[in-house]
Amino acid sequence: MDNKLTVGIDIGGTNLRAAVVDADGHVLDVEKLPTPSNARALETALERAVRALCDRNPGVVGVGLAAAAFIDENQQFVRFAPHLPWRNSPITSRLSSKFGLPVVLEHDANSAAWGEYLSGAAQDAGTWVLFALGTGIGAALMIDGEIYRGAYGTAPEFGHLTVMPGGRACPCGKRGCLERYCSGSALALTAQDLIATGQHPESPLAREYAAHPEEISGRAVVRLARQGDELAQSVIAEVGRWLGHALALVQDVMDPELIVIGGGLSSDADLFLDSAVASLHDNVVGAGHRPVARVATAQLGGDAGMIGVALLARKKFIG
Repeated sequence: MDNKLTVGIDIGGTNLRAAVVDADGHVLDVEKLPTPSNARALETALERAVRALCDRNPGVVGVGLAAAAFIDENQQFVRFAPHLPWRNSPITSRLSSKFGLPVVLEHDANSAAWGEYLSGAAQDAGTWVLFALGTGIGAALMIDGEIYRGAYGTAPEFGHLTVMPGGRACPCGKRGCLERYCSGSALALTAQDLIATGQHPESPLAREYAAHPEEISGRAVVRLARQGDELAQSVIAEVGRWLGHALALVQDVMDPELIVIGGGLSSDADLFLDSAVASLHDNVVGAGHRPVARVATAQLGGDAGMIGVALLARKKFIG
């Protein structure tokens, strides 16, 4: 019996979650913390989480780190991270020294894709794409069981395709990126725009946040949409429309057999996915005359990144 364990850490723009994972991909223990906004505090939080998990779970032999970041082709440096404080940082060596354990660094979407491929929605898929809707958009492409990284380690960055030139400002430094219109953050931004233009002024969402629209959260939009709020439902419909546009782009560029919708927003896919898939079928090049990817939701949910990167660490350090 394999008693060796690995820790998988998924660092999102809002929260970081660390888990002890066994050989079968089962989560045994979890630590969750807010994601600090500066590099030193972030690394201290990561060290605290890993030490707490290792103290409670003897047998940890390595750590996998999943980050929403541009990672170099050798998986040693974080070059840039729109939602994290690292810039050209040698994360693997620095954190390995802090943890006293070997560390593997991976993009968060690639990590989630690996988890879904081994034990989730993409088992046995050949060419497939993970499209992860969280604070921003993460994406991964797998071909015959291998993660495709591109020449310099950053492929594919669907979330930062410019879909609205001169549009909403993005933390990456550009304007009009897809994730500003189709993500958890986009729910709040779209709600703010609709409130500013006076749409559905009597809705609970509009009344509650009219004075402070900057306080709107994506979770509030989803909650009120489920309660029948017309403004919140309009926001969901708009984000769903953009998702359909994005899926058509993915199909046109990558021609996958499967697209898995992951990330935190995937748990509410029942609100928008049907319309997005219909839009995919309507807007793909050659609509009605070609096969189109099957679209599924991630089976591992919010744990996919942690599980996937822990299993990647196991593959690298244990074999």
